[in-house]
Amino acid sequence: MTGTPCVPRQTSPPSALTTAEMLELDIVGVAPAEPAPAEIMRLVELAAASAGVLEGHLAVQFVDAAAVAELNRAHRGKDGPTDVLSFPIDGADADPAGPRELGDVVICAEHTTDVREAIVHGVLHLVGMDHETDEGEMLALQRELLSW
Repeated sequence: MTGTPCVPRQTSPPSALTTAEMLELDIVGVAPAEPAPAEIMRLVELAAASAGVLEGHLAVQFVDAAAVAELNRAHRGKDGPTDVLSFPIDGADADPAGPRELGDVVICAEHTTDVREAIVHGVLHLVGMDHETDEGEMLALQRELLSW
């Protein structure tokens, strides 16, 4: 699925959204049967909206173990495959006048116990959260979002 716009829904706690506020999502690679593309969009919406990000572009890419192992080695210096990697593009200094290019979430479904959790986890990293430096906030928010 390429360039599929998804309109974020009002969730709790994010405020009401206008129709001009949209996220554009590309799903790349062979996605697992579950979750369906509509649910992937919903998970992306929830995770991004939780950080106040209501518009921009991102991709969720599904890759095999060899590809994710190569990325893990090249970008994190760690050998072997992992479940999810995030590659943010626009940081906190993004131009507020233009649409944000959030980045890419790369998922290896065969090394993931819960693809839904990997999607939310990856998007939370794209919007600036980091469970390695916070005091548990990111993982608590991740659990809350997945419970919705």
